[in-house]
Amino acid sequence: MAADATYRWDAGRIVPLVGGPMELVAVPNVSEGRDAAILDAVGAAFAGRARVLDRHVDQDHHRAVFTLAGTPGRLAEAVLDGAREVVARIDLGSERGVHPHVGALDVAPIVFFDPLLRGAACAEALVTAELLASELALPVFLYGALAGGRTRAWLRRGGRRALAERIAAGELKPDFGPRTLHPSAGATLVAARPPLVAFNVELAPPADLALAKEIAAALREPGRLAAIGVSLASRGDVAQVSMNVEDPFARPLAAIVEEIQTHARVGTAEIVGLVPRASLEGWPESLELRGFDPARQLAENALTF
Repeated sequence: MAADATYRWDAGRIVPLVGGPMELVAVPNVSEGRDAAILDAVGAAFAGRARVLDRHVDQDHHRAVFTLAGTPGRLAEAVLDGAREVVARIDLGSERGVHPHVGALDVAPIVFFDPLLRGAACAEALVTAELLASELALPVFLYGALAGGRTRAWLRRGGRRALAERIAAGELKPDFGPRTLHPSAGATLVAARPPLVAFNVELAPPADLALAKEIAAALREPGRLAAIGVSLASRGDVAQVSMNVEDPFARPLAAIVEEIQTHARVGTAEIVGLVPRASLEGWPESLELRGFDPARQLAENALTF
């Protein structure tokens, strides 16, 4: 952040000081995790109007998660700039990995770390949805608080084909944009939300996908934790429990690891994007947090204004 920025981080929230512009965070998820040239082009487009804080790439999930920070108005435009590259370069006609998805730009939530920015985040999410629909002809579905609490998982149920069928049957109607899926880029899901932690835990070998799925089902808690069990071919068919911890202040990651260890031995873990320091309290030193960079991924460091 530039030296003249006027914010500070205080007790888990961003406090804007007098005279400084407010910033929000966007976390666009792109259904591409294997072509570095595509991701470089998308990242460069995002960076034209926003700060790219983090980029996490996973070839098994066939997914890249970008974390952007920017001011209201410019952040929506930054998401649009990257989305242009996504739509131009990614065709969902090919197989796209183990992660559920309905679009090339699968989700594009606007995140507020300070409750005082909730209204600004809601407005920015609606602007983002309108731009994606009007400029790129993407059907956009809202989720979370902007859509009465409906979830990503409910919209993604059955994938793109099922979503197209639900639209055709009149069960669902996009909130913005055309009433059919984009022929190559599908649909995009948009929300305004507080921070969550994307958290993956690999089970120790031998691989047991059925067990990973059982553990994911046991961990799920509507509104607080979403989980799936998947197999990672690139790592020797490792079984992984992939989670979104939607209330990371109430459910620390160490406690989740302890829950998993009641069912299976844990091999390693990873965090996708940013994480508030409080959610890492009590983390066991013996468990590797693969690739974790506190300077880049601790929210208190990445969002030090």
